[in-house]
Amino acid sequence: MEGIDHLADERNKAEFDVEDMKIVWAGSRHAFEVSDRIARLVASDPVFEKSNRARLNRKELFKSTLRKCAHAFKRIIELRLNEEEAGRLRHFIDQPAYVDLHWGMFVPAIKGQGTEEQQKKWLSLANKMQIIGCYAQTELGHGSNVQGLETTATFDPKTDEFVIHTPTQTASKWWPGGLGKVSTHAVVYARLITNGKDYGIHGFIVQLRSLEDHSPLPNITVGDIGTKMGNGAYNSMDNGFLMFDHVRIPRDQMLMRLSKVTREGKYVPSDVPKQLVYGTMVYVRQAIVADASIALSRAVCIATRYSAVRRQFGAHNGGIETQVIDYKTQQNRLFPLLASAYAFQFVGEWLKWLYTDVTERLAASDFATLPEAHACTAGLKSLTTTATADAIEECRKLCGGHGYLWCSGLPELFAVYVPACTYEGDNVVLQLQVARFLMKTVAQLGSGKVPVGTTAYMGRAAHLLQCRSGVQKAEDWLNPDVVLEAFEARALRMAVTCAKNLSKFENQEQGFQELLADLVEAAIAHCQLIVVSKFIAKLEQDIGGKGVRPNAVALVDAFNYTDHYLNSVLGRYDGNVYPKLFEEALKDPLNDSVVPDGYQEYLRPVLKQQLRTARL
Repeated sequence: MEGIDHLADERNKAEFDVEDMKIVWAGSRHAFEVSDRIARLVASDPVFEKSNRARLNRKELFKSTLRKCAHAFKRIIELRLNEEEAGRLRHFIDQPAYVDLHWGMFVPAIKGQGTEEQQKKWLSLANKMQIIGCYAQTELGHGSNVQGLETTATFDPKTDEFVIHTPTQTASKWWPGGLGKVSTHAVVYARLITNGKDYGIHGFIVQLRSLEDHSPLPNITVGDIGTKMGNGAYNSMDNGFLMFDHVRIPRDQMLMRLSKVTREGKYVPSDVPKQLVYGTMVYVRQAIVADASIALSRAVCIATRYSAVRRQFGAHNGGIETQVIDYKTQQNRLFPLLASAYAFQFVGEWLKWLYTDVTERLAASDFATLPEAHACTAGLKSLTTTATADAIEECRKLCGGHGYLWCSGLPELFAVYVPACTYEGDNVVLQLQVARFLMKTVAQLGSGKVPVGTTAYMGRAAHLLQCRSGVQKAEDWLNPDVVLEAFEARALRMAVTCAKNLSKFENQEQGFQELLADLVEAAIAHCQLIVVSKFIAKLEQDIGGKGVRPNAVALVDAFNYTDHYLNSVLGRYDGNVYPKLFEEALKDPLNDSVVPDGYQEYLRPVLKQQLRTARL
């Protein structure tokens, strides 16, 4: 019934203060207060309504996205929101859009790779959205292998211009978000060629569309790559294709912080260390890990609340049935996902610290921690996105048949989220980068070099290779030290075994190819150890030991998601699921009429056995 909290009994079981836990989840009281205020602002604005997304066709969906983005920017200006608040507002609108790439990729690329002069020119326009940009790297024929990109940027000393060209069909830019219909500019990655020499991949700012009528500029072919998986979902984003036919740009539109081409066509590396480009990569990947915790927590929130509402079997003599959440099989599948949501959130917070630390070190020309930071962010991006995609689908199954309904929120959440397993680095490829870092670390163990940071446990190799768990009873696994050492021993043994097997090959690269599967597993074990270590540290510091079952609903309440943001009938805060399922069903266009369109032409002839005379 309306106005009744059907989950009140569950909330009364909580053994902790939910308001305090909201702050733990958010990372600080300030972060909680900003998120809470902005989430409610978005939820109360009718322009940001999204419950009908599945019923919109692609053009309608895209136009509604443009409206929401324009309205959001208007509200940001009217309310004088700062950068943090504006970011939260775009987040809670919860609709993939060109602004994600403008602020998340285009602007950071210019900040990271542009000179001070270039930043002053382009960021002043981008920050006011007088230009809208995207990040045009991936091509039809190459994604993960960036060095294999085919687009060329050939310097012409006669005109002091670069000529951007797409030499083959596979060189077409393909997938960049915001490119298909919106972006006026792009950071285009191409092979820099000057004086007949190929200097590899560099970034160039290229105008794509007129700032007067938005039409593509001459010799530029651009459009949307087509409908993607799911209803609504990522189809609000205009992922695009792009081809250049000898398009000329001024020389100073090459991003020149790390290297430049002189007026005479000479290629000159700058004094700025090339390692600085990794700072942007660390930033992007830590943001992806943070997004993983959000997506996973949304799915877990829906599945947990619905599991507490849903009752099946167990009734005796006409009594009440058992809550689904009380079945051990449900708990064994659901509660580890709840723990993972918190663990990913905490490791995401740690990665933010790591990014800040790396940025400060890079500014001081200290590159000592860069290999580890690169390996951490690559591996954790891979681990968390793979686990989250799998977990969202598991949460759908945990909700039974109703989880398959679009209004459950889970099918769209899955369709929106799964691209994260591929963009910004294929997940298997990323784990192989981690594996190379681990093999190098293991190889140095005998040299006296002491491992630090996330590989510090390898410094205790002698102990970890010999130790046994020492677990005598199940309760021993509640000891964080026992759990942590078990993960350390497993990660070390898998890495050492791979290193030993690799040493048997005369050709190390051939050995690496032969051992790919084992190397990926070793990398995953190392990344799992990082997640567990950060989770345990936070658990001991801020949370303490609690039973999960009595606190399950309170733990998901601590995510502090509005019903607008969750967009799920099954995950409603008040648990009023069944009447709302009917309401959603009756909104479907098929229910606009009692007798379906097409009855007279196609259904009646079948029922009346009149197919021979029917005009089909």
